[in-house]
Amino acid sequence: MAIRDWPEGERPREKLLALGPEALSDAELLAIFLRVGVRGRSAVDLARDLLGAFGGLRPLLEADRERFCAEHGLGMAKFVQLQATLELSRRHLACQLGRGDALTSPSLVRAYLAAQLRHLGHEEFAALFLDSQHRVIRFESLFRGTLDSASVYPREVARRALELGAGAMIFAHNHPSGVAEPSDADRRITERLREALGLFEIRVLDHFVVGDGEVVSFAERGWI
Repeated sequence: MAIRDWPEGERPREKLLALGPEALSDAELLAIFLRVGVRGRSAVDLARDLLGAFGGLRPLLEADRERFCAEHGLGMAKFVQLQATLELSRRHLACQLGRGDALTSPSLVRAYLAAQLRHLGHEEFAALFLDSQHRVIRFESLFRGTLDSASVYPREVARRALELGAGAMIFAHNHPSGVAEPSDADRRITERLREALGLFEIRVLDHFVVGDGEVVSFAERGWI
């Protein structure tokens, strides 16, 4: 049965307008993105098929172009549309974070850093540069590593912080393995960064490790 023949309260678009997007399932939200189904399958049916084929929403959203476009019912136009939607979401988080004090919005900081780093298949070390009132100056990726490790150079980090006039910093890196538990090496490099930046009176406020379903804060663990 076509979606237009469903009861109005069960159609994804009408349901979203009546109850809000949080009331919809992954399949219903994806169906709105897809707009149409394929022969013999409604957009919701197709969405459920795709979620099953990819193993869930996140693998679908993070699929590379070749894998995404190979699936029946998708294609290059949908891939471009999805990438634009995801980037808009990241920029929206950046706008929210940039309006205020980063330390008063820990959940927003977490969400922003996860959006920037969680989908990467390689390890990347990044930083939020903050002014003396802890307002965001900018976010930058500083070092890119292999699947296992990234080389981080405190001298380069300090140089960039001075260029931007930063008074404080929040670091973040992802673990492509999906396990967010910080390693001994993560703790050592954080201490080296604190020492190097401390020479210029630049505070390290936190270091987040981004995994699949968790983002670990060094500050919350009492390590900073």
